[in-house]
Amino acid sequence: MEIQLWRKILDPYILAVDELVVKFNHIIKEYRESGEYSPIEQVDGRVKKISSILEKAQKKKVNLEDIEAQIEDIAGIRIICQFVEDIDKVVDIIRNREDMEIKSEKDYINNQKASGYRSYHIIIYYKVETLKGPKKLQAEIQIRTLAMNFWATIEHSLQYKYKQNMPEHIKMRLLNAANAILVLDEEMSVVRSEIMDSQNSFNIKANIVADILTNIQNLYSLANKREVIKIQDEFYRIYQSGDLEQLERFNKELDIISEGYRAQSLN
Repeated sequence: MEIQLWRKILDPYILAVDELVVKFNHIIKEYRESGEYSPIEQVDGRVKKISSILEKAQKKKVNLEDIEAQIEDIAGIRIICQFVEDIDKVVDIIRNREDMEIKSEKDYINNQKASGYRSYHIIIYYKVETLKGPKKLQAEIQIRTLAMNFWATIEHSLQYKYKQNMPEHIKMRLLNAANAILVLDEEMSVVRSEIMDSQNSFNIKANIVADILTNIQNLYSLANKREVIKIQDEFYRIYQSGDLEQLERFNKELDIISEGYRAQSLN
């Protein structure tokens, strides 16, 4: 197959990955801006390399003309969560979206592979708009914890090195490491509520501080400079105290002050 033809085939998948990454990142942003804990910690994506597509086609005995129909993970999205419990929440988010149609699901969290691999896989149909019109294609979404992702990344590198002929002693070490990862995830789940509370407080504080700084910046063009400096000094005092309730009150009061100056400027 000509290189130019490969580019035409893969371009819609590149578009799909770009769009899906943007959409999942926006979900993270919505959660955090509303002061809620996001079940998605981070997301990335990739389009399978031509060499990897050919290798998989050869392994599965797939004809080149059937590659798009038979190989489901040309477009791949990886969603990383902090806790195992978050994975179910992410799965529900995907199931409830109208722009992603689920084809199949594989639960390697509750049904761990013999190698120790754990992850949740979803194959979706996703539509992109191209110059030649809409194209419905397949994409694989892998959902796993940070700990699972660390293990899977190492295991993938070793599989590539040994070309599916990994020595038994390395397989055993990987399995032991997978068991340790399972214990780690379980331990993190025990303190999940405390970690979530801490992170929520941090996000709420960060959003309040951002609002206050925006208001102070705007006041420099509306109010007397001395007054703005006094407001700024008061902000620093409250911020250094670490009192979130006091910071919230200050933010509300500053909103009222800013609104008053804006009204005066219009008059």
